[in-house]
Amino acid sequence: MTVQQALERLQGSNFRAKFHLSAKDKAYIAEKGLPVIRQHAEDFVRTRLAPAVIPNDGKQTPMRGHPVFVAQHACACCCRGCLETWYHIPRGVELTQEQQDGIVRLLMAWIVRELKR
Repeated sequence: MTVQQALERLQGSNFRAKFHLSAKDKAYIAEKGLPVIRQHAEDFVRTRLAPAVIPNDGKQTPMRGHPVFVAQHACACCCRGCLETWYHIPRGVELTQEQQDGIVRLLMAWIVRELKR
């Protein structure tokens, strides 16, 4: 599935479609710049999603507090359960670098789209 196809599919979910960046999130992105936000996304995916076993899976991603957290919920990349349901990435197996990169691309595409709203 392409990033565009994933974004379109996510818009079909009432729950996922309700997430949007706040003015504070947009200001934070403007202050830090998209390259820094991408680094944050890479870090969050590597530390909070990539491990095979996550002790607090399903609760590791706050609903707000950082633009990437909002994007993770909007894109169903917030926990291993959502990754399994939406993208058929099984739990209990460490994410490959390719999978991590794909998740980051999706998160950043969602963020860029939100900045244009």
